[in-house]
Amino acid sequence: MTDWSAPRGPFSLGRGRGRPAGALDRAAAVAPVRRLDWILLGAVAGLAVLGALLVWSATKPYNLTVGLDPNAYLKKDLLNIVIGVVLGAITILVDYRSLRAYTPVLYAGCILGLLAVLSPLGSVVNGAHAWISLGGGFEVQPSEFTKIALVVGLAMLLAERQDREAGPRDSDVMLALALAGLPVLLILVEPDLGVVLVCLAIIIGVLALSGARTRWIVGLLLFGVIGSFLVVRLHLLKTYQLQRLTAFTNPHANASSTGYNTHQAAIAIGSGGWTGKGLFHGSQTNGHFVPEQQTDFIFTVAGEELGFAGSAVLIALLGVVLWRGMRIAAQTEDLFGRLVAVGIVCWFGFQSFQNIGMTLGIMPVTGIPLPFISYGGSSMFANMVAIGLLENVHARSRE
Repeated sequence: MTDWSAPRGPFSLGRGRGRPAGALDRAAAVAPVRRLDWILLGAVAGLAVLGALLVWSATKPYNLTVGLDPNAYLKKDLLNIVIGVVLGAITILVDYRSLRAYTPVLYAGCILGLLAVLSPLGSVVNGAHAWISLGGGFEVQPSEFTKIALVVGLAMLLAERQDREAGPRDSDVMLALALAGLPVLLILVEPDLGVVLVCLAIIIGVLALSGARTRWIVGLLLFGVIGSFLVVRLHLLKTYQLQRLTAFTNPHANASSTGYNTHQAAIAIGSGGWTGKGLFHGSQTNGHFVPEQQTDFIFTVAGEELGFAGSAVLIALLGVVLWRGMRIAAQTEDLFGRLVAVGIVCWFGFQSFQNIGMTLGIMPVTGIPLPFISYGGSSMFANMVAIGLLENVHARSRE
């Protein structure tokens, strides 16, 4: 068993016996690499490459038409991937158990970032006051990093059990919900309903797997249903948001207005057939008929140009990420690490389903990216840090 009384730094991997300090340092540097889940990394690499190709195909024809650099989005996307990989690698090196001590700092940074976007520092993109412009065409979306703070914060609070307790105490659950509620409310004010839904999926998933009493789960679900009803009835949503949420029930009834996105997405995906039209050869994609096709609706590019076969490969790679994440959670003996892994799986699973579902017309249009595929720096950085956390848990949880 691990000697928990031994001192641990953020980069430690356990105390060696009978080995010199230099050997311990070398072992600490090599051990995480040996213990990485290479299947998970392979799936993420495949998604990143596929995403870069789809972003390139979605933007090159239009940029050529308007006289811009046809490879501009590809270059930025590759840069985002490289930066994301670096952030993920740094996350792997830091012992995830030491994150408990830094969780308040992470949470405070998250709240400050969300407050900043609501101040004059923030900028509006697609109706949401959710961005901070950094200049030079670069922007950051703090709500994407809120998902990380939420996963780590909930895991820390709900893993603080007393001896002989089968689940978190009610006081711990109430504190966790209170702390999670503040960033969710700030994101709702932006408003960014897509991220709010992802955050709710994380909260419910982590709470359910923590062993919390059933009444908390049922109460949270009822609160979500009643809250959604009140938001609609009290007209707290803007008109275009309400139309987006309800258009999926009958998208063809307003194909030229509120149902336009869903209608055009269906045409693009349906025209791809089994094998697709090939990259850069999609008529819907080249004509830029689908709005935001390099970000929120990038699955339509896969459907039209790669067809059913290519789309199935994309979904299968996302499935591998979820499978390996659940496997890491199941094999983790440390409750904190298990809840971190479960939170990330809930995040990726719900966000993928929501994004693909809205392009297929089975989910309302909320405007969230497809993990590792859609263009966007903040999303890519947060996704790669999440993968770093999964690998971190996998490498160290059984020491």
